[in-house]
Amino acid sequence: MFELRLLVPEDGVENVSDALDALDALSVSVEDADAQTDAEQALFGEPGMPPPKDGWLRSRVIALFLNEAAAREAAAVLELQDFFEGCSILGVADVPEQDWVRLTQSQFAPVEITPTFWIVPTWHEPPAQAKQVIRLDPGLAFGTGTHPTTRMCLRWIAVHGLAGQRVLDYGCGSGILAIGAAKFGAARIDAVDIDESAVESTRLNAEANAVQLNAGLPDTAEGRYQTVLANILATPLKLLAPLLCSHIAPGGSLVLAGILERQAEELKEAYAPYARLQVSDSEDGWILMTATV
Repeated sequence: MFELRLLVPEDGVENVSDALDALDALSVSVEDADAQTDAEQALFGEPGMPPPKDGWLRSRVIALFLNEAAAREAAAVLELQDFFEGCSILGVADVPEQDWVRLTQSQFAPVEITPTFWIVPTWHEPPAQAKQVIRLDPGLAFGTGTHPTTRMCLRWIAVHGLAGQRVLDYGCGSGILAIGAAKFGAARIDAVDIDESAVESTRLNAEANAVQLNAGLPDTAEGRYQTVLANILATPLKLLAPLLCSHIAPGGSLVLAGILERQAEELKEAYAPYARLQVSDSEDGWILMTATV
């Protein structure tokens, strides 16, 4: 395969990317051409911030083609277009053959939650000190244990234990929190998500970890639970406040993540009619908020 590399200003990224797609590029990626320099830009699009733009002031657009002829033909066609003004072709290069499966796997190492609790991909052996392990490979659904929000939730589960409890994981993604709840003694777990692929992923991951849980769409959640877990984002968490709190049994725990430090007060305000939230953990600008109802 061959890469066609282009230098494109921010306002040209969308047109160039669409054209490359029409020219049968196998993939199109956009990078900051000034990455690792003082001119590097951060386009995160975090909650409460402006949405990310199509590209950077100087974007490197990389298109993958089956062969060199197709890549060079695409370059020639682009040069004839009015919207290509201000853009430039950086070159066409052969893409070295690689074991992409092995390369991808090498990016995912075991993740420490506590010294004795680890998330371990199936192609790794668990660390010697791991007494509790969740086996989880990267997939379509969110949640592999590498993000601070997931780690904080799992730490809370490990520290508090859920022996004999009825637990709800709302917005389960890969099912990692529900599986963690099972590993730490929960008796009955409902894991729900609006995404059917997440529900299926949760079922498969639960089976791979030999734990029992009930995965389904949101209407699967019924009655009250001793612990309600929700690792989503601040905006949906605010909207879900009445629903989530209605599922908490008296004396039960609410555990919320996906919240930036600067969003703590707005979450406290949204949940004030139902629960008194407090910040229980923080990592890399993210916080874990909990309440006892």
